[in-house]
Amino acid sequence: MYCNYAKEHWVLPEENPPVDLISCARTNAAAARYALEGLPNKVLAAEYQMLPPDERPLADELVKM
Repeated sequence: MYCNYAKEHWVLPEENPPVDLISCARTNAAAARYALEGLPNKVLAAEYQMLPPDERPLADELVKM
C-alpha cells in the first residue's frame, strides 16, 4: 500500500517507481501468494539467516572473489 501511495503522490514523472522491503519472522507461502499474485510490480523473495555464517567459510568465499 505504501509503495502505491508513494508512486501516486511523491514520485516525479522522470523517477523510477519506489521499491519496498518486507521482512517476516515466519513464512506463509499461501498468504504471500494471495497477497502478491497479480501485482504489476516485480516481487522478489529471498530467505535470510538471522546469524552470520562461521568466519572461516565466509573468509574462504571472499578469497574466491
